[in-house]
Amino acid sequence: MSNKVLVLLAGSGAKDGSEIREAVLTLTAIEKAGLSFQCAAPNKDQLDVVNFTDDSQMNEKRNVLIESARIARGDILDLASVKMDDYCALAIPGGFGVAKNLCTFATEGPKASVDADAKRIIQEAFLAKKPIVAICIAPALVALALQELKPGIKLTLGQDQGPMDALKAMAAEPCACPTKEFTVDEENKIVSTPAYMHGDSTLVELDEGITKAVSALKQLLPAEALL
Repeated sequence: MSNKVLVLLAGSGAKDGSEIREAVLTLTAIEKAGLSFQCAAPNKDQLDVVNFTDDSQMNEKRNVLIESARIARGDILDLASVKMDDYCALAIPGGFGVAKNLCTFATEGPKASVDADAKRIIQEAFLAKKPIVAICIAPALVALALQELKPGIKLTLGQDQGPMDALKAMAAEPCACPTKEFTVDEENKIVSTPAYMHGDSTLVELDEGITKAVSALKQLLPAEALL
C-alpha cells in the first residue's frame, strides 16, 4: 500500500481558496509524520475572486486547479482523474474556498450541495476505510459528503455555537475543540482540528493542532502503509 496522502485543495488564499498557511502546515505535518503527499483540485472556476487588501469582489475569473497549483508548486492533479485506490489517506485543509468551490456551504449553509468529484473522493476514502483529516471549515464538507452514508460522525468546527449547530444540521456530532487540539472519530477514521475557525489563533497554535491531527491520522493507518 502507498504511504501517500491525497491533499484536496480549493484554490489559493483564505478568502476564496485554500487557506495557504493551513495548507502548507498540512503538507509539512504529513512529511514530518514520515508520509508523502499528492495535491489535487477540481478543474473549475472559483465562485468568486476576492481582493485581500479590502475584501472587495474582483471582476475576474480564476480556475481552482490553476490557483491550487501555486501551493503545490505545479505538482497537482485534476481531481476528476484521481481515485483513492492510489492513496492511503485524504487530507483537506480549510479556507473559504472549501465552502465556496468544493461545496456551497458558504452560500447555502447546511442545505449545501457538494462538488461531484469532491463528494466522490471523500466517499471513496470513507468506504475504503481510509483515514480522513479535515481542517478548519473542511469538516463541514466532510459532513455534507457523508451525511447520507453515515450520520453521527464526530467532527469539530471549533468552539462557537453557530458552527456546532451547523454540524448538527448536517447529521454530524459536533465536538468543541480548541485550536491546539483535534477530534478523532476512531470508528469512522476521521480526524478534525479547528485551525483558523478561531480567527485569532497564532501560527504556532495552528502548527500544533494540525501536527497532532496528522499524527492521529497516521495512527489510523494500517501497518503496510507505514513500511
